[in-house]
Amino acid sequence: MSFKVSVPATGHSFTVNEGETILEAAIREGLGLPYGCRNGACGKCAGELISGEIDYQQELRSAALAEAEAGKTLFCQACAKSDLKIAVREITQSGDIEIKTLPCRVEHMKLLSHDVMQLKLKLPETERLQFMAGQYIEILLRDGKRRAFSIANAPHDDEFIELQIRHVPDGQFGDFVFDGLKEKALMRIEGPLGSYYLREDSDRPIILMGGGTGYAPLKGMLEHAFYTDLQRPIHLYCGVRSLRDLYMHDQVTAWAEQHDNLSYTPVLSQPEPDDNWQGETGLVHEKVVADHPDLSSYDVYMSGPPPMIKAGMDLFYAHGLPESQIYSDSFEYSDDALRAMGITKPAS
Repeated sequence: MSFKVSVPATGHSFTVNEGETILEAAIREGLGLPYGCRNGACGKCAGELISGEIDYQQELRSAALAEAEAGKTLFCQACAKSDLKIAVREITQSGDIEIKTLPCRVEHMKLLSHDVMQLKLKLPETERLQFMAGQYIEILLRDGKRRAFSIANAPHDDEFIELQIRHVPDGQFGDFVFDGLKEKALMRIEGPLGSYYLREDSDRPIILMGGGTGYAPLKGMLEHAFYTDLQRPIHLYCGVRSLRDLYMHDQVTAWAEQHDNLSYTPVLSQPEPDDNWQGETGLVHEKVVADHPDLSSYDVYMSGPPPMIKAGMDLFYAHGLPESQIYSDSFEYSDDALRAMGITKPAS
């Protein structure tokens, strides 16, 4: 059994299944309702029940009980017992989301390739980080410095915050992650940050282009697109140097087989002889325009090293892509680190 939930102020509506909370259903259908913990502890998801009948999954926590007693409904705990009309603030852009500074614990570490480490960060029990697919966080270091990393998971799957950290030459934080960081270590983060996120109000086909760990925010966008049943065609391009740099390849290949609207093209710029690579070679942005010579009807998302972003923008504009349809996240490295990777910054 399912019920219809309507938000008269915006004209939006969505379907909630029996036993599913109103917040879970809204997230599943791509509607941005506010939340802070998703377990009834903070009250930030509170709104007004205009009409209909609801029931709570469990006894409300004291921190949120006052909201309920004041006539507010906690949508992270409320399940529909009939069709509903509700009044609630909606999140439609990144600026609508509260930026938080939070403690976290390194719950899990996994080597994804020879130089990419996956971290899964666990927030306190009473906290969840609301974000949009593609945004990033900053890790706050004890010396006052910050390190920015894209969130690699989708908003609905927010039990952990997933990061994909590359071991960049001469990168002090990367050295620490690979050589000193241990599971259960404590950190402080700030986020979500950035205006790089999947725009869901467009009907144009999507091109995603990532270089190296520029795949991280694209992974979050893809998982969100699958979860919300986004039907727009999506073509993912991943550019790396050689086969050993191509991580999570099997997962993306499986996704492309499972989802008819997803195409996947990995591109190696300098494959090794032992790679026996039979796929595409060269520069990833050049492969994009070889496949799509007229980009005027596409939305393009790019993330990765600054030289790739700059070269991609110049080429894509020349192939008809309007400036309003390109979104980018440039991963800034130090000059020494870029030189160690064999990358020279273009003259500005």
